[in-house]
Amino acid sequence: MRPEPPPPGAHVTQQENGVTESHDRKFPQYLSSPLQVLWLETDDLGIAIISFMLASIFKGWFWLLVIAGPLLYMRAKLKYPRGFLKHILYLSGMKDLEGYPTTFQKEFLE
Repeated sequence: MRPEPPPPGAHVTQQENGVTESHDRKFPQYLSSPLQVLWLETDDLGIAIISFMLASIFKGWFWLLVIAGPLLYMRAKLKYPRGFLKHILYLSGMKDLEGYPTTFQKEFLE
């Protein structure tokens, strides 16, 4: 009979060749679930951080961006397919898509 594995987040100790190693491992509940901080996904968090930086620099009414920016982005995100922010940044020239040729390349060999 095999021993039961420790619960997620438990302290695991392994012995290999007389050497003891300790590992603290935390596994997500679902492997396909996106990374979240509080209720914000990574792209929402990026918008929140940029809004906070703008508010810190310009002060005044820009502090409304800290709340309104992520909320407006989350609302707009519901209307478009996944990954639309990456495509908008690509179309504006702010980000390159990795693994794809540039727009000026005439031939592409895989």
